[in-house]
Amino acid sequence: MTEVLALLILLTVIAAIITVVTPNLLYSVISLGAVGFLLAIAFLFLAAPDIAIVQIGVEVITLVILIRATLGRETQMIKISRAVVGVAFAVAFIAVIGLFGIQVFTEFPQFGSPVMERFTDAPSATYLQDGLAETGAPNMVTAVLLDFRAWDTLGEATVLFCAALGTVAILRRRARRND
Repeated sequence: MTEVLALLILLTVIAAIITVVTPNLLYSVISLGAVGFLLAIAFLFLAAPDIAIVQIGVEVITLVILIRATLGRETQMIKISRAVVGVAFAVAFIAVIGLFGIQVFTEFPQFGSPVMERFTDAPSATYLQDGLAETGAPNMVTAVLLDFRAWDTLGEATVLFCAALGTVAILRRRARRND
């Protein structure tokens, strides 16, 4: 599992470098899309499907907008002479960040170890231990959403309702203009 995740991160870094180095604008946008989709796959491997879904949605919308913006434009190849000192500094900077990333990666806890084993006072442990007694809800998901985090859930529902209402209002206005 760790090897696959390391390979995904390596491919993401390679695609990011291609995005920056490629002189063709359309190829650069496509490489940027590869970075986003590889990150979404990495999120899936890290058991974060909600973040992966958001990443895919944002990536699709961004790619459509950027590809539409680049198609039909006259692209000019720009040649930039880079100083040796600047390239050396960039390589050193990336090497330091890479070493730091490897150090952080080795300090991660074992993949799949629950938070409740590492932190005894984690909210998830409190929810599971005291949830039924405090809320009376046998389903802990319901207890967390409607009792422990009720205001947050109400706020999210309000934002979704306002977004849907705004979309309907905009679509109705356009439909009236067409009539």
